[in-house]
Amino acid sequence: MASMLLVATGNPGKLKELKRLLLDTGLNIISPADINMTADIKETGATFEENARLKAVNLARKSGLLTLADDSGLEVDALDGKPGVLSARFAGKNASDHQRNMLLLSRLKGVPEERRTARFRCVIAIATPDGRLRMCSGSCEGIIAL
Repeated sequence: MASMLLVATGNPGKLKELKRLLLDTGLNIISPADINMTADIKETGATFEENARLKAVNLARKSGLLTLADDSGLEVDALDGKPGVLSARFAGKNASDHQRNMLLLSRLKGVPEERRTARFRCVIAIATPDGRLRMCSGSCEGIIAL
């Protein structure tokens, strides 16, 4: 039987994407819902690293399984790194992607292209039930379109 990896998400799209990316690992990728748990860990950290760590460590201890968690978002230099860890809630808790994009563009109104630099950052944390933790991060640099 394949080893299990719990992915700390309630987002079906993210789970599907991670299952596809990890297909060749031989791991049985599961979600908290698959084992009657909730992935509802409050993201109270001030950084992507803190939030990914919180989710991975808490769910690994609670489930007894190797657990992968991530936190990611957009950092816009002209907005002093915002929306950052608040990217998903930038325009309000139930805002759509379109609403978040429109708010971001309105905040950048009048900012010239050369100052619209930004990056999408993602941090992944993998925790064991006994508290061991590994983390990695990456980013994709770009410019926010006019």
